Amino acid sequence: MKPAPGISLVISTFNQPDYLAKGLASLRRQTHQPEEIIISDDGSGEATRELVQKFAAGSPVPVKHVWHPHNGFRKTVILNKTVAAATGSYLVFTDGDCVPHPQFLADHAALAEKNFWVQGRRCFVREEFVSAFEVEEIPAFGWMLAGKITGATKGVRWPLAIIRRDTKQRGIIGCNMAFWRDDIVAVNGFDEDYTGWGTGEDSDIGTRLYHLGRQRKFVYGRAITFHLNHPPAPRGHHAASLARLAETIASRKIRCEHGLDRHLAVKP
Repeated sequence: MKPAPGISLVISTFNQPDYLAKGLASLRRQTHQPEEIIISDDGSGEATRELVQKFAAGSPVPVKHVWHPHNGFRKTVILNKTVAAATGSYLVFTDGDCVPHPQFLADHAALAEKNFWVQGRRCFVREEFVSAFEVEEIPAFGWMLAGKITGATKGVRWPLAIIRRDTKQRGIIGCNMAFWRDDIVAVNGFDEDYTGWGTGEDSDIGTRLYHLGRQRKFVYGRAITFHLNHPPAPRGHHAASLARLAETIASRKIRCEHGLDRHLAVKP
């Protein structure tokens, strides 16, 4: 059996402490603990700070809270600051509105393979049922049958995983990704020229990793997470961001201009 990599678990959040609390509670049930947990916070308020402090006090692994003042959607900036602060050789990314399956990190550790990055899937807890979703005993099957969880096939940990190795755009989502830290450094991290919620920053870093020669392991039946639905944020920058992503694809560039190296103490 190959040795498990040292994992830094990165959790992105902004002013959703009720959702984040459920995700953090699920981490105590993980069958494989990370080397560290880093909350990547795009400027949340006091409620989130207090939640993270309380969680850190009882955590069996170190917890870091990487925060900057809120000044519009700057997820790419705070993610780069988080990567700069990470000590693990392998980084697993999820969002604060997601609840990982108890074997989420064990699966990611098993899936880690040099020269690949990993894309896991998510199912969706419908918004009206989020408050009743209990992480101590995730009610997957009953809730799926009742229609409270959608995307049911993505919420089941199957006896055998389905893994496709590819370099496609379809299905790149930031709430369930994993990269070798050296590969993130090589592509200069997330492109900070992306602004606005849900606008292609995840597809951009995935694409630049393709250009670096890193295929994706697109995984079903392992590394599962439950997304807690909520009202969508405005996407006013969507068209500009799609144009930026198209340029990245066409140019086959590997490194973004404004990225991780702004935050590294030692430049690559």
